[in-house]
Amino acid sequence: MRTARPLSAAVFAVALVGLAAGPAAGGDGPGTTVSPATAVPGDPVVLRSDGCGTGGAAVGDASAVGAGSFALAPETAGGPAVGRFTVPPGAHPGTYEIAVRCADGSGPAADLAVVLDGAAAEAVPAHPRGHVNTGVGGALGPDPVQTAAGVAALAVAAAGGTWLLHRRARGDGI
Repeated sequence: MRTARPLSAAVFAVALVGLAAGPAAGGDGPGTTVSPATAVPGDPVVLRSDGCGTGGAAVGDASAVGAGSFALAPETAGGPAVGRFTVPPGAHPGTYEIAVRCADGSGPAADLAVVLDGAAAEAVPAHPRGHVNTGVGGALGPDPVQTAAGVAALAVAAAGGTWLLHRRARGDGI
């Protein structure tokens, strides 16, 4: 009985890791590419995929970037399915998943990176600087009255908690 719990916990953990890794393994399909991989708003993009089988037609979904659906069809007999779309002028910088839906409902995907200008594609990303502008909260400035009030409130709470724990340890009814 003592080994049943650790054994069942280990089996549960392995099953949980297997379920979590399952969807991740189906990521980009073999031979699904976006060209160019980094685009500027307004650029034309070509998606090639043989994830639906060679010569198979499919539907592409670029709604994540705001371009909607587009058709994929083989350009040559037995070749990969090819589709084209244009990155919308209002697209925000980021990485977007461009999905392919095959006739059987399955489909691979590929990532498209959108940048504001072509030079930014080769540049090293800058690290954020400064504070996060999240509105009111945190320390608004060096106000000694508010700081003293906060310290006093924490001191009263600590003293009250210590007193209650001391009474409980002595058995005074709390």
